[in-house]
This record gives sequence, structure tokens and C-alpha cells, in this order.
Amino acid sequence: MIVHNLLLKLKNKSSESMVKAKDLLLTMQGNVEFIRDLKVDLDIRRAVSSYDISLIAKFDTKEDYQSYLVHPFHLEVGNQLKGNIATAASVCFEE
Repeated sequence: MIVHNLLLKLKNKSSESMVKAKDLLLTMQGNVEFIRDLKVDLDIRRAVSSYDISLIAKFDTKEDYQSYLVHPFHLEVGNQLKGNIATAASVCFEE
């Protein structure tokens, strides 16, 4: 199993903006067939050092993960979010 962790800091940190981003990310479940499990959560600390959104996606294989990266639905979600992303960090590992 491949686990992809993505952390996002948003430019617009309003509750409405954060919920909208979370909901948009969750639309990938069921629309990107390579995703086996998807969890998206909002930060509750709201500290300066905190990221605003955490996405954890799981894939059966490295090939499925690579296919996810170029999937048209995933790319469209990214295009819709990119104007509101201040910074992002990710880590991917095999469990």
C-alpha cells in the first residue's frame, strides 16, 4: 500500500474557504479510480506553524499513485485550488 500525505497552507484562511477546499479535495474519492482511501481534515490548532489542510490518500501500488498524479480529475482539482495555496508539503511512503 502506498500512502500519500499532503499538507496545504491556504492564502484565504476563512472557515468558508477551508471547508470549500476540503470538500473539493474529497470529490476525488469515486472520481479517481486509483484512490483506495481518502481522508481530508482541517487543522484545529490554527497556529502560525500549522498547515490548514491534511490529505491522506492510499493506493494499492506505486503505479496507481503515479496514475493518480496525472489523472484529469486530480489535475482539475489542483487547478481549482492553486490560486488559494500558499505552500504545500508532501511525503509518500509504502506501508
